[in-house]
Amino acid sequence: MSKQLPLDELSSVIARVKGLLLTEEKVDRAVQLLAAAAKQAIPGTLGAGISLLDTQGRRTSSAATDKIVERADTAQYELGQGPCLTAWASEATILVEDVQTETRWPEWCAAMKDLPIRSVLSTPLTAGKESLGALKIYAAQPGIYDGETSRLLQLFAGPAATLLANVQSSETPRRISNSLETALYSRDTVARATGILMERHGLSSDDAMQELLSRVRTDRTTLLEECSRIIAAIPGRRG
Repeated sequence: MSKQLPLDELSSVIARVKGLLLTEEKVDRAVQLLAAAAKQAIPGTLGAGISLLDTQGRRTSSAATDKIVERADTAQYELGQGPCLTAWASEATILVEDVQTETRWPEWCAAMKDLPIRSVLSTPLTAGKESLGALKIYAAQPGIYDGETSRLLQLFAGPAATLLANVQSSETPRRISNSLETALYSRDTVARATGILMERHGLSSDDAMQELLSRVRTDRTTLLEECSRIIAAIPGRRG
């Protein structure tokens, strides 16, 4: 039975996800938000999950809205088969009408016998020419998902993949930026401290640095701590 979600409602969900992701800095948090939104967006869904995979199909990040989804996904990773991995590898939406009668992944389907999962729908997360992974939803009843549901999930996955790609690509420069900021702060602090010692004691730059290192050894502190202490001790000045 087709369970249509009005396009204006779907657009609202996607817009909300965009707003959330634009404030996120970490992929793991982003996929959690997307999985929760997918579960909410598709009627009849028991749980949803997202898997981000590398070029060899190895998981790099994942999210699951429920323990059942987590177990179903973990079985796919361990067995190396299942609708999620197939959707990613084939870059096509995979529909499972009933896990109990499905024959494409016998080992994975056998592992699902103890879980209340009957219907599965998985679609690739593709940004440009790159397949990032897959988005999948699970239902407790057979025949819950159909062609219409597949199209709805694809509509959801398109902007989701683009947003995830942006979050992924922004993490590396952000880490570099944070490291650079720390390095620049440290360098500035050391420069200020050596300048204070040069002015106070009439030392050269090299001698001021040697004085700093001597204090670090004597006081058993770090260079940055010693520099901060010198700067803070200047009357009328704050760190």
